[in-house]
Amino acid sequence: MLFPDGIRRIGVQEPALADISSFPLFRSVSVLNPDQYAVFPGFCDVHVHFREPGFSYKETIQTGAAAAAASGTTAVCTMPNLNPVPDSVEHLKPQLDRIAQAPIRVLPYGSVTIGEKGTRLSDLEDLAPYVVAFSDDGVGIADEGLMREAMQRCKVLGKVIAGHCEDMRYNDPREREWREVERNIRIAYDTGCPFHVCHISTVESVRLIREAKQSHLDVSCETAPHYLLLDDAQLEDSGRFKMNPPIHGKADRTALLEALADGTVDMIATDHAPHSENEKSRGFANSLNGIVGLETAFPVLYTRLVQSGLITLEQLVTLMAISPRERFGIPMQNEYAIWDLSTEYSLDSSRFRSLGRSTPFEGWNVRGRCVLTAFNGTVVHSAETFFD
Repeated sequence: MLFPDGIRRIGVQEPALADISSFPLFRSVSVLNPDQYAVFPGFCDVHVHFREPGFSYKETIQTGAAAAAASGTTAVCTMPNLNPVPDSVEHLKPQLDRIAQAPIRVLPYGSVTIGEKGTRLSDLEDLAPYVVAFSDDGVGIADEGLMREAMQRCKVLGKVIAGHCEDMRYNDPREREWREVERNIRIAYDTGCPFHVCHISTVESVRLIREAKQSHLDVSCETAPHYLLLDDAQLEDSGRFKMNPPIHGKADRTALLEALADGTVDMIATDHAPHSENEKSRGFANSLNGIVGLETAFPVLYTRLVQSGLITLEQLVTLMAISPRERFGIPMQNEYAIWDLSTEYSLDSSRFRSLGRSTPFEGWNVRGRCVLTAFNGTVVHSAETFFD
């Protein structure tokens, strides 16, 4: 079994690494080629949309969890733009009931405001024991006073606010993002609340977050694979390139790659956001925002960033498995995946476990296929040919 340099050091439990072939789970494995396979800690994606309750025709917790398991991901945080919006314990309960049946760790966000309408705060104190953090993902919170009160209360609760930063007073999508990043960092400085910036995509956001970190503010951020690997010169008139924030220019992508390498970007999250085929087949202008990302994330990043030498494999695993857990207080308990790093194949969305099929990486040639995922001592995904 191949253990890439540094992986042992960054968080996989030593017994799982030291003698994985002796585990009962692996006694029926036929052959493990030590030059082909690697063991990684279970990835943790802090930004997914599993669409249930309310929009199960797009995705369900079960299909989303299956897609996560197939990608070596054993912990996910589900965004609250649902129906009902989880703005109270009563409204959260339908989601918790479904999560109880999931094969991996699924942790819900609570909404910052009631109905994600940005006018009144949710029952933050009542929700806090049941949610991983708070967010109004999908919309920015325009009312500065309301955001300040939310941060003050979350500071007391010890909860992160994860901000979808989009100030709709500005016409330019780039400015919509960085203006609200700037404002929210200022409020985080005033209140001491831990603040996390969702899916950053611009040069300006990188600069603001880097400066905040240099000032030792409790600020973190994520970006997504599509912002690291695509720029606007590669866009096509297709719904599979439509997301929010949109893909920007080459300078933005370069800034994000630099921020990834120097630690300004804390983690990679997919913003996995499935829609129906009809909702994504209306061309770029008329399709809904959102693409799927769980089942493509590691292969495209490993192929384009690690194999090209832009970042190391240890950095990628840290960004996808370790840093998200550290920031959001998510444990790792006997969670790992076995990856085939040598086989080259073409990404084919028809094989996804997710109900969503819309990806800008369709047809990309990649390396890195997850052949087995284990969560809490149980196999939750295995490739068809991996076991006898």
